[in-house]
Amino acid sequence: MSVTREYQAAGKKRINHIVAHWVEGEAFDVGQPGQATVRIDGTRLTGPGPVDMLLCALATCSSMDVVSILAKRRTPVATLDIDVRGERANAIPAKLTSIAMIYRITGEGIDRESAERAIDLALNKYCSVRDSLDPAIPIEWTLVLNE
Repeated sequence: MSVTREYQAAGKKRINHIVAHWVEGEAFDVGQPGQATVRIDGTRLTGPGPVDMLLCALATCSSMDVVSILAKRRTPVATLDIDVRGERANAIPAKLTSIAMIYRITGEGIDRESAERAIDLALNKYCSVRDSLDPAIPIEWTLVLNE
């Protein structure tokens, strides 16, 4: 049984735990306790900024679902690249006001309809990062499918 199913079966809440260690300026090394870390830098000089990481989380979370859905259809993904652009308000805080995503997928036997359905399901049903964002933030996506 997967960890998720174990938690759901036991009625327990899943808890994500990270530690952020301030390095200098606006730079932090973050990660799970005792695990590898990632540099997040508000100046974007030594690593992606916090909003960049939020967009990374959206891209990877939704894409894990896309890969899983297409694999279950017996059309495994060979390559997947996601280009994400987040438009931000010209105010403080400079929150995200819209997101545009381009999914570039290759894989033998993957048809457009199945890939589009997988992306739609990922973003509108399964992706916990998307579901954690303000639903008022519009997310537009396009598919570039290459065999």
